[in-house]
Amino acid sequence: MATLLKLNNGLKLPQVGLGVWKIPNELTAETVYNAIKQGYRLFDGAEDYGNEKEVGQGVRRAIDEGLVKREDLFIVSKLWNNYHHPDNVGKALDRTLSDLGLDYLDLFYIHFPIAFKFVPLEEKYPPAFYCGDGNNFHYEDVPLLDTYRALERLVDAGRIKSLGVSNFNGALLQDLLRGARIKPVALQIEHHPYLVQQKLIEYAQSEDIVVVAYSSFGPQSFLELKVNKALTAVSLFEHDVIKKIAQAHNRSAGEVLLRWATQRGLAIIPKSSKPERLSSNLHINSFDLTKEDLETISSLDLGLRFNDPWDWDKIPIFA
Repeated sequence: MATLLKLNNGLKLPQVGLGVWKIPNELTAETVYNAIKQGYRLFDGAEDYGNEKEVGQGVRRAIDEGLVKREDLFIVSKLWNNYHHPDNVGKALDRTLSDLGLDYLDLFYIHFPIAFKFVPLEEKYPPAFYCGDGNNFHYEDVPLLDTYRALERLVDAGRIKSLGVSNFNGALLQDLLRGARIKPVALQIEHHPYLVQQKLIEYAQSEDIVVVAYSSFGPQSFLELKVNKALTAVSLFEHDVIKKIAQAHNRSAGEVLLRWATQRGLAIIPKSSKPERLSSNLHINSFDLTKEDLETISSLDLGLRFNDPWDWDKIPIFA
């Protein structure tokens, strides 16, 4: 079982979970089921990933076979951009819970601080970048606090246990905290040695908000998406610094990258469908890097962001 991180609402978050982004639908249910058998309890999904039905199937199979109880699991989803208006937040949650076959979520993030035009669920779900006019971007003037307060009401109703935000910068997080009634428990960010975001991490941790890292392997996560910056970046698996540290500890480059995050107090959600990789990821805290290792890896920071909405439609979250 993974190390548990205490959240600011008293709940406990497994430090290592399985991220289901980009797991093919036909493999998702079996992958989730096998991960539960391996000892995983945190599953990080999202409406936009389009595989929540299959995640639910894997969870249901494990529960039906007596491997776990629902309360043993920490199930996460994220509110997609088209559902930010308070009238639509509950509709989106209804669909997520229906697809997962669950009565509540343990954590629900705002996926991006971006409000797209609402698309009826029966028209296209998940809508991705569709806003009723092909992949042309259309927006709604919905302040983030309005969306967040609608989510707070769903916490009051018992349908969400914890709230979080994803892809927020420091200023947006600080502004949200000024008006939030229920403090977010987690901030999920792109985080790898090419994009350390140390000041943002320090600020979130000072506010007792757990930082969850996604895309821990940097460009590797974006190769299949044909992101130009990822295609031209040096693979962290092949980086001389990472390889040297990995050799010194008799570990793989991937293990070093994950341990660099967890040893600094972050949670991680790497994706894998291979049993041996699932196991090594889950037990990533079985070795320690030196203080010099940690600092050397952090010094590779280039401010290189692969998941940037500026590249979608000049959306200035990180400008």
